[in-house]
Amino acid sequence: MAANFSANPLITVYCLLITALILAACAPSSPIPQTSPIAPIATQIEFNSGEVLLLSMEENGYAHFFLYTPAGDTLLRLTGGDWNDIAPALNPDGTQIAFASNRSGYWDLYLLTLATGETRQITSTPAYDSAPTWSPDGLWLAYETYDGADLEIAALNIADTSVPPIVLTDSAAADFAPAWSPQGRRIAFTSNRSGNPDIWLADLDRPDEGRFVNISASLQAAEGRPQWSGEQLMWIAEAQGINLGGAYIWDATQPARPARWIAEADLAAWNPSADKLMTVVRDANVDYLSASSLDGRLILPPKPFPGLTRALLWLTLDLSETPQAYLDASALTPSALWNPTIFPIAEGPSGRERVVDIADVQAPYPKLHDEVNEAFNALRARVIAETGWDALASLQNAYVPLTNPLDPGLGQDWLYTGRGFALNSLLANAGWMVSVREGVGQQTYWRIYLRAQSQDGSQGAPLNESPWDLNARYDVDPQAYDQGGAYAPIPPGYWVDFTALARAYGFERQSALPNWRVYFAGTRFTEFVMTDGLDWYNAMLQLYPAEALVTPTPKLPPTLTPTLTPVPTLTSGPSPTPTITASPTNTPLPTSTPTPVPSNTPLP
Repeated sequence: MAANFSANPLITVYCLLITALILAACAPSSPIPQTSPIAPIATQIEFNSGEVLLLSMEENGYAHFFLYTPAGDTLLRLTGGDWNDIAPALNPDGTQIAFASNRSGYWDLYLLTLATGETRQITSTPAYDSAPTWSPDGLWLAYETYDGADLEIAALNIADTSVPPIVLTDSAAADFAPAWSPQGRRIAFTSNRSGNPDIWLADLDRPDEGRFVNISASLQAAEGRPQWSGEQLMWIAEAQGINLGGAYIWDATQPARPARWIAEADLAAWNPSADKLMTVVRDANVDYLSASSLDGRLILPPKPFPGLTRALLWLTLDLSETPQAYLDASALTPSALWNPTIFPIAEGPSGRERVVDIADVQAPYPKLHDEVNEAFNALRARVIAETGWDALASLQNAYVPLTNPLDPGLGQDWLYTGRGFALNSLLANAGWMVSVREGVGQQTYWRIYLRAQSQDGSQGAPLNESPWDLNARYDVDPQAYDQGGAYAPIPPGYWVDFTALARAYGFERQSALPNWRVYFAGTRFTEFVMTDGLDWYNAMLQLYPAEALVTPTPKLPPTLTPTLTPVPTLTSGPSPTPTITASPTNTPLPTSTPTPVPSNTPLP
């Protein structure tokens, strides 16, 4: 159904402050050259008539298309169902959207006619097909496809889909996210053939290997999501360390000139006149929609959105008559993912809430807060359905009693509240779990992917992000040690975004501790929490009395004797023992000893 979002001035001011702090804290440095960002100016953007945003946004763990009208602040669902619709691409004349969907059970390409809402399937294979981009004449689609080992770029003639697609890349690396230039003879794409994801350019007029050129070549960043507008190419950089991440623009007419930074962004889209960018900035567990001019000015205050945004397009669309297909989709009301059953507080000990057992789970203490356990069980069932195996059957931790100390630095961890759990980190060593590093301001978060049991394309999707190898810090590489790890090659196979599923069920990921680069326990990359808007202290008060949370003053253990231990006094050390010298001495001559005079003794 259509939803209406009212502006909250407090949220707006808070978001502006956060954005300003992020921009002020980030400083440009090599190897990502850019111009100095201009201080953001909060002005309201003026949208032209008919300009709307098409979003691929998650709802209940499924990504669907929504139309957002900024002028009226309304959101209209265009598609719905227990499947995903992602990666929309507008054709040159603005009448159709090419996109990827697994509505048939496998990932294929579809066309959506905007005026009618009708869809048409144009690929039908078990292999993963996604991220379409149109040729300037509208007759071809370039897209990413999984060949059984990694992602490659192919091109399909949509006028005659019976003709096999043309494979444009064939390397041992992952090549994905193509963007066809408006001039028609170049395709930009993302590849990790240089070791980490960079933006590459393919010259279609050259048949040899020299057609591929790395145009970003950044060692300390992962670039992706290229988009053309005329001769300008925009991409998103996920930077590490002190480098500046966000949206960059590269001018193809001046290829030797480095790309310039435009805005803080995790997603971005050109406006129809190509003089602004609509952006999505991801906080730890909330997405914010905003807009920037090409000189770096903030021209639309950040606005929180209700779901994880997968993609966005800024387009012009006449909505004077809404097609019936859209009306049907907007009338859908998704059912709740879980229904909590709360134990009455009055029946609990001392009027406080309690922790309850979670069945068939291995953990040091297989318990969770009574307000959380139903959501956990529902998430567990969803993970089994999406991945084909039970990743939550064995946990590193669930509820932790207050009397059980965790590792140093985790004294106020959410596991003590019973509202969180930590996946078993051994899954990463076994190859069934990978983590992708994501920076949010000055904090580090992780996105967890679980390997699908079925690798035929019916579960999950191939990765297009390089995981972060935490174990690389032990490889005697000073740079990897300082960074807390290094980018790892994109693993083959199909994977499920566990972090996105957890978010749909109310569980938020936790930030790493500031010392995570040298302290593995501080990464907290497997921990998820349902806060329900509480801070840690008030969450603890639901289970414990306030006096139990007072940090006790350490006391020395008592002595074995009931009396005071006397204060020791300084005792002089022993006097030195005389040393026997080796010098000979004169031995005195014996002297005669006088005989004593006998006393007069009577003779016998």
